[in-house]
Amino acid sequence: MNTRHITIIGAGIGGLTTALLLKRKGFKVTVYERAKEFLPLGAGLMLGINAMQVIKQLGLHEKLEALGQKLTKLNLTDEQLQPLSFVDLSGFEHKYQVGSLAIHRADLQNLLINELGSEHILLSKSLARIEKKEQLTLTFEDNTTVVADVLIGADGIKSKVRAEIFEPTVIRHAQQLCWRGVSNFSLPAKYAHELNVIWGRGKRFGFVNINDKQVYWFALLNSNAKVNLQFNLIEDFKGVHSDVLALIDSINPMEVIQNDITDLKPFKKWYVDNVCLIGDAAHASTPNMGQGACQAIEDAYVLSNCLAIYTVNDAFAQYQKLRIKKALMIVNRSWVMGKLAQIDNGFFIWFRNTMMKMTPEVFSRNAMREIFDLEYKI
Repeated sequence: MNTRHITIIGAGIGGLTTALLLKRKGFKVTVYERAKEFLPLGAGLMLGINAMQVIKQLGLHEKLEALGQKLTKLNLTDEQLQPLSFVDLSGFEHKYQVGSLAIHRADLQNLLINELGSEHILLSKSLARIEKKEQLTLTFEDNTTVVADVLIGADGIKSKVRAEIFEPTVIRHAQQLCWRGVSNFSLPAKYAHELNVIWGRGKRFGFVNINDKQVYWFALLNSNAKVNLQFNLIEDFKGVHSDVLALIDSINPMEVIQNDITDLKPFKKWYVDNVCLIGDAAHASTPNMGQGACQAIEDAYVLSNCLAIYTVNDAFAQYQKLRIKKALMIVNRSWVMGKLAQIDNGFFIWFRNTMMKMTPEVFSRNAMREIFDLEYKI
């Protein structure tokens, strides 16, 4: 089995992690990426303890920790940064012997590229179509073709692999708009190792250090409100804590990423014969739980181990069996959390906030434990 060549479409976090894990297990891998070059694009992301356990098994956690910022606390707050709910992560760090991390997406991607080796990655390869007979023939937009024995689609929520091979799927719109970016800004020391997310009236604002000099931030507004679609966060968030206003004032409007919040409506089967989907191509979630990259990394971990043990079809079946419950739990919880966070009715906001303050931290810790556990009987 290890002599089989595995083709991966997409050099995002999921595709690169899968390729690296498979390479470490003796597989031949090639990753095809539509981008012409790797640029420092994107913003920040959170790597939970579940993902960091995989990173540690790869022996990369110390390198990654040197690039990012460790997180010890997750806070949900009101507009004046008064806590509604929080989770102390120190106990989880002790249990799993690795911590959560905030990092620039480009830094994580570059580390994975360097570990994998650029010779395993082909750029400017945008997939155009797939012809499926005894083997798979992939045709790219530049009219080159490749015959693939085994194909893994790691090409995101708008996956071309999924569109070519699988039954039609539905991308759901949460009716929320998101702005995000990285700002060169020094937060007060008390925020150094915290993720803080404000839940306001039909709006959210989150911020976290990703290194000593940069802050990853994100803002969300309901798209059904009278929203100024131009960049105007100072006006939209004028009532929030002064520390947040100072951060917003530091943002360069030319470096802001804006997009709709979407996810992928759950569907039943992530594989067909020798084709399999991972990450957002299989189970894209809204970003409310900070688990997008983490779940792709878990996919890579489980799938690579299954391929090392089983035949291709059995490996894909076992991978889905092991991963689908947790992955779809993240999709569904994240969707519900996003709706709760964006409530704009005054009474329901008061009720939501009151219930959050009254909920013991043990419930939040139990929810985190369910996410962080990486116990798969492969």
